[in-house]
Amino acid sequence: MKHFLPALRILIFMTLLTGVAYPLLITGIAQVAFADRANGELQQRGEVLIGSSLIAQKFEGVNYFWSRPSAVGFNPQPSGGSNLGQISEDLKKAYLERKELLKAAHKDQTIDPPQDLLFASGSGLDPHISPEAAKYQLFRVADNRHLDKGQVEKLVNDMTESRQFGIFGEPTVNVLALNVALDKLQGIETAPQLKPEVKK
Repeated sequence: MKHFLPALRILIFMTLLTGVAYPLLITGIAQVAFADRANGELQQRGEVLIGSSLIAQKFEGVNYFWSRPSAVGFNPQPSGGSNLGQISEDLKKAYLERKELLKAAHKDQTIDPPQDLLFASGSGLDPHISPEAAKYQLFRVADNRHLDKGQVEKLVNDMTESRQFGIFGEPTVNVLALNVALDKLQGIETAPQLKPEVKK
């Protein structure tokens, strides 16, 4: 009993400190300092929740920019990569299939698709692509939306995020944010369609 009461008091104190006070403090700071990011940077179209800018989603429509491939089918619960090695036949097959699909959809291109359109990220949920990957898709998106290519290219440039603090990482483009901006450019108010009809 001599040691039980002090131990119980410490347990109760630490539970209140680390299980109640600390989470509330951090949540409060996050809501004040960067509320949008802390709440998941959710994107809404009117009353419809269409996604989060922090998590990739699959766009297959020819009038949308496509995301980076995902080894987990864009499912956020089993987030992760394929864990396939460099000599894996499965990885080689996936690479060749993606390359064939991309080249068939972008007949205007004479170069191979950028690497981030051919390989999945480690998380499988990377919401960004490189500016090169976005520009690779320019003609397809502009053509299927009946927009001037220069107009779409300007939008990509405007949506390109710089290196963090100007030195870390590489410039990126958030695919969901870009597609939402593209719809707004044309006054489209409905939620983005993941599989709209392919242009004949």
